[in-house]
Amino acid sequence: MPDRTLVLASGSPARLRLLREAGFDPKVVMSGVGEDDVVADDTPGLTRLLAERKASAVADPSGDAIVIGCDSILEFDDRRFGKPTTEAEAFEWLRAMSGRQGTLYTGHCVIDERTGERVAGVAATIVRFGTTTDDELKAYLATGEAMAVAGAFTLDGRSAPFVDGVDGDPSNVIGLSLPLFRSLLARLDISITALWAK
Repeated sequence: MPDRTLVLASGSPARLRLLREAGFDPKVVMSGVGEDDVVADDTPGLTRLLAERKASAVADPSGDAIVIGCDSILEFDDRRFGKPTTEAEAFEWLRAMSGRQGTLYTGHCVIDERTGERVAGVAATIVRFGTTTDDELKAYLATGEAMAVAGAFTLDGRSAPFVDGVDGDPSNVIGLSLPLFRSLLARLDISITALWAK
């Protein structure tokens, strides 16, 4: 067993898979936090506020776990792209992004239930999209994957072949920056290796 329990304040299968593949065995607790009423001047600030809200909703003041909350938004053409609401919307997004690039921001908040301390940060990764055909996009949208992810694409799923590359941390695009997670834990004087599943 790890020295401390890690709680993921997210129902994202990609974040859970990412943490498991990196050696963790987190407990998943969905925050149920609404996102529509959160306002911020810029995209990094918005993702940070949402991550803080999610982690805070899940953290137990009398608990002993480490809670990580995250939220991702793609910024493209000075617009913010969360999860699409319709397939038609997702199609228009992906068609506009074809052959271009955007920046994927993920806000992170880590709370130590034992001490009540919390730290937060934002990771940014440039995503370079490949040039896609309408038929490729329609086939991708038919899988349903686009409707559950920020910007209507993933780096670890069926849309991965449509991404030519990234500049920065690829795990951030999947939904949780492992290097940033490590540095946030260090600010709480917690070693990331203490959270590895034994």
